Amino acid sequence: MNSNNLSTLYIVATPIGNLQDITLRAIEVLKTVDCIAAEDTRHSLPLLRHFGISTPVLALHEHNERERAAQLLQRLQSGESIALISDAGTPLINDPGYFLVREARALGIRVVPIPGACAVIAALCASGLPTDRFTYEGFLPAKSKARLDKLKLLQAETRTMVFYESPHRILELLQAMLEVFGAARQVVIARELTKTFETIRLGPLAELCEWVESDANQQRGEIVVLVAGAPESVQSESFSAQHVLSVLLEDLPTKQAVDLAVKITGEKKNALYELALQLKNSIK
Repeated sequence: MNSNNLSTLYIVATPIGNLQDITLRAIEVLKTVDCIAAEDTRHSLPLLRHFGISTPVLALHEHNERERAAQLLQRLQSGESIALISDAGTPLINDPGYFLVREARALGIRVVPIPGACAVIAALCASGLPTDRFTYEGFLPAKSKARLDKLKLLQAETRTMVFYESPHRILELLQAMLEVFGAARQVVIARELTKTFETIRLGPLAELCEWVESDANQQRGEIVVLVAGAPESVQSESFSAQHVLSVLLEDLPTKQAVDLAVKITGEKKNALYELALQLKNSIK
């Protein structure tokens, strides 16, 4: 594969639904590397067979990544080239692979992206929401309280926010967003992207929440949720709480700073405590 005989770790994007979305370059790489590391071999083998790819495949998933990465790194150091793929879309976006890529770079191994489909970008570009600045939040916590606390920290976010959610929790997520962001906030539900029943709908949060609740079909498949950023007035209110906490953390331990910030701002303690941890990590 490499004219300079360098071993290479390829990060290869695969289709998120429609098989025609694979690139010619991706097919060439998958055919010519020494090995393919797949998140789920049972899921990936039909795709590889469809394109006549007979390269050996082994599993690399969240439960075996560190152990398997050690084996792959040895093979890369011996001169082999390896392709990393996930079940669908671009690897490392809510998928395993970060540890392998980090260690490969630390060892001086060449890492090459083979770009292609990505549900985050596909949903964003078709959403009708601002795309110049956005934040990807992935999956929120499964437990309702932790989910609410996380959403409250994002209440003043002015960038478009992108989330993934599983079908059996989509209604709970929308109801939590309704509580935090309000009925009028513009939201997009992008479901089954590139597939037969692709649905992309934009509207006020209250309307979409009612739509999903009344139509069980909207609670199936792969789902991306996009939320418009907060208006400036909300940003200003939140900034005061963040500013107060930032000043207090300069001179006080975290617990004392949070307790005092709760009294000053009236914000909930759990949300302020998580914000304090974020602020402390950002200045390390």
